[in-house]
Amino acid sequence: MQIRSMLQKDLLSVAEIEKQCFSEPWSEKSLKESLESQSYYFLVAEEAEEVVGYMGISIILEEADVTNIAVKAEYRRCGIAEALMYRMARDCRERGIQAMTLEVRVGNEPAIQLYRKMGFCSVGIRKNFYQKPTEDAMIMWKYQL
Repeated sequence: MQIRSMLQKDLLSVAEIEKQCFSEPWSEKSLKESLESQSYYFLVAEEAEEVVGYMGISIILEEADVTNIAVKAEYRRCGIAEALMYRMARDCRERGIQAMTLEVRVGNEPAIQLYRKMGFCSVGIRKNFYQKPTEDAMIMWKYQL
Protein backbone atom coordinates (compact mmCIF):
# COMPACT_ATOMS: atom_id res chain seq x y z
CA MET A 1 0.00 0.00 0.00
CA GLN A 2 1.17 3.51 -0.81
CA ILE A 3 -0.02 6.72 0.82
CA ARG A 4 0.45 9.92 -1.16
CA SER A 5 -1.04 13.36 -1.70
CA MET A 6 -4.31 13.32 -3.58
CA LEU A 7 -4.18 14.41 -7.23
CA GLN A 8 -6.83 15.60 -9.70
CA LYS A 9 -6.80 12.12 -11.28
CA ASP A 10 -8.05 10.66 -7.96
CA LEU A 11 -11.23 12.74 -7.76
CA LEU A 12 -13.59 10.22 -9.36
CA SER A 13 -12.30 7.36 -7.20
CA VAL A 14 -12.53 9.43 -4.03
CA ALA A 15 -16.06 10.58 -4.93
CA GLU A 16 -17.05 6.92 -5.36
CA ILE A 17 -15.64 6.09 -1.92
CA GLU A 18 -17.63 9.04 -0.52
CA LYS A 19 -20.85 7.62 -2.01
CA GLN A 20 -20.09 4.18 -0.61
CA CYS A 21 -19.27 5.38 2.90
CA PHE A 22 -21.45 8.39 3.69
CA SER A 23 -25.18 9.13 3.62
CA GLU A 24 -24.44 12.72 2.58
CA PRO A 25 -21.30 12.41 0.43
CA TRP A 26 -19.21 15.24 -0.94
CA SER A 27 -19.67 15.66 -4.68
CA GLU A 28 -16.80 15.33 -7.11
CA LYS A 29 -17.13 19.09 -7.67
CA SER A 30 -16.82 19.85 -3.93
CA LEU A 31 -13.81 17.58 -3.67
CA LYS A 32 -12.20 19.28 -6.68
CA GLU A 33 -12.77 22.77 -5.25
CA SER A 34 -11.33 21.70 -1.89
CA LEU A 35 -8.33 20.02 -3.49
CA GLU A 36 -7.56 23.26 -5.33
CA SER A 37 -7.80 25.33 -2.12
CA GLN A 38 -4.78 26.12 0.04
CA SER A 39 -7.03 25.58 3.08
CA TYR A 40 -7.41 21.83 2.46
CA TYR A 41 -5.04 18.91 2.24
CA PHE A 42 -5.86 15.35 1.16
CA LEU A 43 -4.09 12.00 1.17
CA VAL A 44 -5.05 8.81 -0.65
CA ALA A 45 -4.16 5.20 0.07
CA GLU A 46 -3.46 3.16 -3.05
CA GLU A 47 -3.27 -0.59 -3.45
CA ALA A 48 -2.11 -1.88 -6.86
CA GLU A 49 -2.83 1.56 -8.37
CA GLU A 50 -6.40 1.56 -7.02
CA VAL A 51 -7.47 4.26 -4.56
CA VAL A 52 -8.84 2.32 -1.60
CA GLY A 53 -9.08 5.09 1.00
CA TYR A 54 -8.51 8.75 1.63
CA MET A 55 -8.35 11.41 4.31
CA GLY A 56 -8.87 15.15 4.15
CA ILE A 57 -8.35 18.07 6.48
CA SER A 58 -9.17 21.74 6.44
CA ILE A 59 -6.44 23.93 7.88
CA ILE A 60 -7.20 26.93 10.06
CA LEU A 61 -4.08 28.65 11.38
CA GLU A 62 -2.27 25.99 13.44
CA GLU A 63 -5.17 23.53 13.63
CA ALA A 64 -6.46 20.83 11.32
CA ASP A 65 -10.10 19.78 11.14
CA VAL A 66 -10.54 16.27 9.72
CA THR A 67 -13.18 16.65 7.04
CA ASN A 68 -13.40 12.99 6.04
CA ILE A 69 -11.63 9.70 6.35
CA ALA A 70 -12.98 6.74 4.43
CA VAL A 71 -11.88 3.31 3.26
CA LYS A 72 -13.60 1.06 0.73
CA ALA A 73 -15.64 -1.60 2.53
CA GLU A 74 -13.59 -4.52 1.23
CA TYR A 75 -10.36 -2.93 2.54
CA ARG A 76 -11.53 -2.08 6.06
CA ARG A 77 -9.84 -3.58 9.12
CA CYS A 78 -6.51 -3.70 7.23
CA GLY A 79 -4.88 -0.71 8.94
CA ILE A 80 -5.49 1.72 6.08
CA ALA A 81 -7.32 4.38 8.12
CA GLU A 82 -4.65 4.17 10.82
CA ALA A 83 -1.86 4.52 8.23
CA LEU A 84 -3.62 7.54 6.70
CA MET A 85 -3.93 9.15 10.13
CA TYR A 86 -0.25 8.56 11.01
CA ARG A 87 0.86 10.05 7.70
CA MET A 88 -1.52 12.99 8.07
CA ALA A 89 -0.23 13.71 11.58
CA ARG A 90 3.34 13.67 10.26
CA ASP A 91 2.46 15.98 7.37
CA CYS A 92 0.63 18.32 9.75
CA ARG A 93 3.63 18.51 12.10
CA GLU A 94 5.83 19.40 9.12
CA ARG A 95 3.39 22.22 8.25
CA GLY A 96 3.49 23.61 11.79
CA ILE A 97 0.01 22.38 12.68
CA GLN A 98 -0.21 21.71 16.41
CA ALA A 99 -3.64 20.15 16.94
CA MET A 100 -6.27 18.16 15.09
CA THR A 101 -10.00 17.88 15.66
CA LEU A 102 -12.84 15.82 14.21
CA GLU A 103 -16.46 14.88 14.65
CA VAL A 104 -17.63 11.27 14.61
CA ARG A 105 -21.06 9.70 14.89
CA VAL A 106 -21.54 8.60 18.51
CA GLY A 107 -22.63 5.18 17.22
CA ASN A 108 -19.52 4.64 15.10
CA GLU A 109 -17.64 2.63 17.72
CA PRO A 110 -14.92 1.26 15.38
CA ALA A 111 -13.97 4.82 14.36
CA ILE A 112 -14.08 6.08 17.95
CA GLN A 113 -11.78 3.23 19.02
CA LEU A 114 -9.33 4.10 16.23
CA TYR A 115 -9.33 7.80 17.13
CA ARG A 116 -8.72 7.01 20.80
CA LYS A 117 -5.88 4.69 19.81
CA MET A 118 -4.41 7.59 17.81
CA GLY A 119 -4.51 9.85 20.89
CA PHE A 120 -7.75 11.76 20.32
CA CYS A 121 -9.87 12.64 23.38
CA SER A 122 -13.58 13.33 23.51
CA VAL A 123 -14.36 16.91 24.53
CA GLY A 124 -18.09 17.16 23.90
CA ILE A 125 -21.18 16.29 21.91
CA ARG A 126 -22.89 18.14 19.06
CA LYS A 127 -26.58 17.28 19.22
CA ASN A 128 -28.21 16.11 15.97
CA PHE A 129 -25.07 16.99 13.97
CA TYR A 130 -25.56 14.21 11.42
CA GLN A 131 -28.56 13.56 9.21
CA LYS A 132 -29.71 10.43 7.35
CA PRO A 133 -30.00 9.16 10.06
CA THR A 134 -30.05 11.91 12.65
CA GLU A 135 -27.35 11.28 15.21
CA ASP A 136 -25.18 13.21 17.65
CA ALA A 137 -21.50 13.80 16.93
CA MET A 138 -18.70 13.28 19.41
CA ILE A 139 -16.15 16.10 19.18
CA MET A 140 -12.60 14.83 19.55
CA TRP A 141 -9.22 16.63 19.74
CA LYS A 142 -5.60 15.62 19.60
CA TYR A 143 -3.26 18.34 20.84
CA GLN A 144 0.17 16.77 20.32
CA LEU A 145 0.78 15.67 16.74
